[in-house]
Amino acid sequence: MTKNRTISLLCCCLVALMALSQNKVDTRVHIFDTNVRSLKVCLESNMYIPPVLMMDGNDRLVVNFDYLDYDVHYLRYSVTHCNADWQPSQLVESEYVSGFNYGDILDYAPSEATYVHYYNYQFMLPNEDMEFLVSGNYLLSVYEQDDPSTVLFQTRFSVCEGRVSVVPQVTSRTDVEYNNRFQQLSFDVRYKPNQIKDPYSEFTCVVTQNSREDNAVTVTRPLMVAVDHVTYDHNRDLIFAAGNEFRRFETVAAHNLNMGVQSIRYFDPMYHAVLGVDEPRNEVQYLYDKTQFGRFTVRNAEAFGESAVQADYMITHFTLDTGGKLNGGNIWLYGEMVNGYPASQAMMKYDASEGCYTADLLLKQGAYNYMYLWVPDGTTVGQTARIEGDHYETVNEYLVKVYDRPIGERYDHFVGYGVVYSGK
Repeated sequence: MTKNRTISLLCCCLVALMALSQNKVDTRVHIFDTNVRSLKVCLESNMYIPPVLMMDGNDRLVVNFDYLDYDVHYLRYSVTHCNADWQPSQLVESEYVSGFNYGDILDYAPSEATYVHYYNYQFMLPNEDMEFLVSGNYLLSVYEQDDPSTVLFQTRFSVCEGRVSVVPQVTSRTDVEYNNRFQQLSFDVRYKPNQIKDPYSEFTCVVTQNSREDNAVTVTRPLMVAVDHVTYDHNRDLIFAAGNEFRRFETVAAHNLNMGVQSIRYFDPMYHAVLGVDEPRNEVQYLYDKTQFGRFTVRNAEAFGESAVQADYMITHFTLDTGGKLNGGNIWLYGEMVNGYPASQAMMKYDASEGCYTADLLLKQGAYNYMYLWVPDGTTVGQTARIEGDHYETVNEYLVKVYDRPIGERYDHFVGYGVVYSGK
């Protein structure tokens, strides 16, 4: 009887562990409170590159956002350490951050002379309250000081050791086509001889294109292994649709027309910016345009002080003329401006009376990048071919992150990364 009870108990524990392993934690960037706007997570030294901090480096992460309200909210932040797949690691808080795992956001200010009232918040990491003890991915959560169970938003950044160097290359001469619709990535991971014992089992590499998470690729098996480097090449998973350059518009002046804007008018209680009507570019010849790979910059050209508190909000109206409804999927806006916001804001709605797709977003004055992604029914990966077109000449930003987990370790070390731009 005792033996049978023991076996039953072990079976129950195994089932519980299996169920736990299947319950993935949603660590994607999310804005849970839509009063949070203009969330920007970037490096202090350069706001136009991926937010990766180096261990023991001098750079800092800047987190800036607005909360739309007349009253100040007292906010706090904390972090969760994650592995390469952005699932929480086995580490306890004291193992990955110094001191207590929270900090109060003390740098805030009300908007000045704006129709939409807000408070602008900013803080930097690491700081006196929080320093990072290990490398890896970090999920940052912000909440009211008196209500930690209700998260206003969560976002991502990474901390890198820099123990290996990553040398990526990108070409339009792919394993499936030559100078047409695709771009193929290859890269070397270089390290000191015998520094990595078993690259076949230790390394996990994650590749993203223009900071997109929907088409991110994870590779674990190199093509070749040498004493001081490994090579990832001729991998079909590392072939990306080339896409097209991001579209751009600016709302930096409320009393003058800006790039890509058809009209700006005030209708109580706020400004409305109507953008020029967009059309599909899938059958249009490629045209180079220098962009920020989907990112935005807050700016009010008419401000006398800081744009962070003197830039107003405008309801920005997008229109895509497709000549009729497209069946079999949906069209989504993509760009840093919609990152983490509810689907109702990013998905285009079809206006049958006009034969166009439309979206209305409340955006702060500034310069914006965006594109349209086609998402077929039953999938979650956006496609550029149907609306934007795929051109091998397109300049895309590719980020390669390399994680190492030696035998016996309890978390993925983020040991190196590389950034490469196609066509350069």
